[in-house]
Amino acid sequence: MNQLLSVRPSVIDTIVPGTGILRDILSILGFACFTALCSLLSFWLGPVPITGQTLGVLLSGAVLGSRRGALSQASYLVIGATGIPFWFALGGPIGIARLIGPTAGYLYGFIAMAFIVGWLSERGWYRKIYLSIPAMLAGEIALYFFGLNWLSMYVPSEKLLQAGLYPFIAGDLLKVMVAGSVLPLCCCAVNRAK
Repeated sequence: MNQLLSVRPSVIDTIVPGTGILRDILSILGFACFTALCSLLSFWLGPVPITGQTLGVLLSGAVLGSRRGALSQASYLVIGATGIPFWFALGGPIGIARLIGPTAGYLYGFIAMAFIVGWLSERGWYRKIYLSIPAMLAGEIALYFFGLNWLSMYVPSEKLLQAGLYPFIAGDLLKVMVAGSVLPLCCCAVNRAK
């Protein structure tokens, strides 16, 4: 059990060894941009869009670790608040309006999601599929906690799960499987290349 909880270098620290604020800033902003690119894969189903964003969030935490992963998503929100039209998922309000509307809880949940996945990643959970998928699922639970609590201010409680959870389970499970499978495979490739 201690082996599962001991802190290890994050994926970025393994791939790009060394330290430096420039590397950290570039990786944080890079994953903010990656999340924005993933948001372009988007369509609306009810009050909340189904997007590729959470794939970007899952990978930001897993690759960057808890603090940098969370900072990448906080950066994503700050940049999105400026109103750059293509930044958040397509459709609906842009900029600061998105951070107070029905989907805002999910956006704030990105920070928690990246932190939790990153925290588990720092403990080596990205190295094996049987650990990385539960780490990704833990991040998804955090996302839904924030998202559903916020959405409950806009949607009646009897329709909350139909509006903010059920339609997204299949897509989110697919993204969890992709992210949870890709990282261990990448780690194997990096270890073989050394």
